[in-house]
Amino acid sequence: MMYLPEAHSCFILSLEHDLFPEAGFQLSGSCSGGKAMKFLTTFQAADFFDTLVSLAAAFVLGTLIGAERQYRQRTAGLRTNVLVAVGAAAFVDLAMHLAGPDGGVRVIAYVVSGIGFLGAGVIMKQGMDVRGLNTAATLWASAAVGSCAGADMIAQAVALTVFVLAGNTLLRPLVNAINRIPLDEKRSEATYYFKLAVTPHALPAMRDRLVEQLEAAKYPVADLDVVEIGDGQLEIVATLVPTAVDPNELNAVALDLQKQSGVRHATWEVSTVD
Repeated sequence: MMYLPEAHSCFILSLEHDLFPEAGFQLSGSCSGGKAMKFLTTFQAADFFDTLVSLAAAFVLGTLIGAERQYRQRTAGLRTNVLVAVGAAAFVDLAMHLAGPDGGVRVIAYVVSGIGFLGAGVIMKQGMDVRGLNTAATLWASAAVGSCAGADMIAQAVALTVFVLAGNTLLRPLVNAINRIPLDEKRSEATYYFKLAVTPHALPAMRDRLVEQLEAAKYPVADLDVVEIGDGQLEIVATLVPTAVDPNELNAVALDLQKQSGVRHATWEVSTVD
């Protein structure tokens, strides 16, 4: 009598058993009779309960983080943070059950890098400001919470949730207080934009002159752009290398350029939004 191990396909074994009964093929294990499902032989109540606890913890903790984001009407709100946490927990829990701690570590590495693509979707550039960085960071933290829950580190997941909520709530008054402090241009490093409105025929000459005068004042230009502002006028926007500046020096450059032919106005502004 020939014996085939369980590693062979149950479908092939069943087919051969029906077509060639005289060969004496014996169906082994869960393939016996083609009736027993592999699920019934592999299901373990303890493992299932462990997975259930991990997913439930990720769901509850993700809800806490997402509720705060939803209350503030952020792009990634309650459902997004919950799904990120639960998804991360599911992947890590699955890897832990199939490949042990080593498999869990590998999956966590993929979660850390993969969540970056989701976070990039909530970062938006509006004019010269970039928004959504805090929301993207919160999604990253939600994935970390889910990963802890999936790795059966429930206490660590709870502690991380507390720190994430504290960062998004308790630090807000401190941020507002710092933002109300008048900006000291000589001591604060920020991004400065020098704007020069010119007529079309004066554009080539004034673009070169703007760069020359800024660099002569020891303010190198990182980027130069030209935009239309209507009424037949163009605006040259020079982005300076982030640094501390002396307002009087930039004002002197603006006054000198404003005297040139074809220049409508010259001004500069600062942006401290990351």
